[in-house]
Formats: sequence, C-alpha cells, structure tokens
Amino acid sequence: MAKQRDLEHHPKVGASWEGYAVEEVLKALRPDEAYYWATHNGAEIDLVLFKFGRRIGAECKRADATVLTPSMRIALADPKLDALYVVYPGEKRYPLAKKVEVVSLAELVGTGEG
Repeated sequence: MAKQRDLEHHPKVGASWEGYAVEEVLKALRPDEAYYWATHNGAEIDLVLFKFGRRIGAECKRADATVLTPSMRIALADPKLDALYVVYPGEKRYPLAKKVEVVSLAELVGTGEG
C-alpha cells in the first residue's frame, strides 16, 4: 500500500494525469481543431476545441475544482469560449459558474460529449 501512496503523492502525478486526460478528451470529442491556449501574462487553458462552430475550453484538474481560476475567467472572455469544462477524475457533474461546468473524465469519455 505504501507504493500506491507514494505514487499518489509524487510531485509529477498531477501533470501526468493532466496529459492523460487531455489525450482522452481529444479522442472522445474528436474536435475539428484543438489548441493549447495561453497569454503572455500567464493565463492558460489546457485545450480550446473547435467543433460544430463552437469554441469549447477544457481544463484538466486532478483535484476537484471548487473555484473559478483567473485563467478560466480570462479564457471565457479572451478566446470567447461558448463553454468551459473542468475535467477531473471524480464522479459528480456540477456547474461552477456561468458557462463553466465540472465534468468527470469518465462521463466525458463515455458519452463523447460535454
């Protein structure tokens, strides 16, 4: 059990999960175009997807998202997202703010849509 605990607390586990989640979101949603988005001031979103004429953001978080981050606020306005999904390994789906919803990776991958 100590090995699993060591793995779960490793400093790279969040980045590793994020990379996995990004790949799974891309496979599930099959967007027309997909980009990593960042500003010179440090705001970033893991994915900006273009599908059916909509701009959809995806921010992958290993932890439950409890607050709207400054990067999320900027991404809603700057690239003018129609929706932003915060993808996480939990089970619940819930709204975080207007146009922002927290979605389980399992649900997103299982349905192929947000």
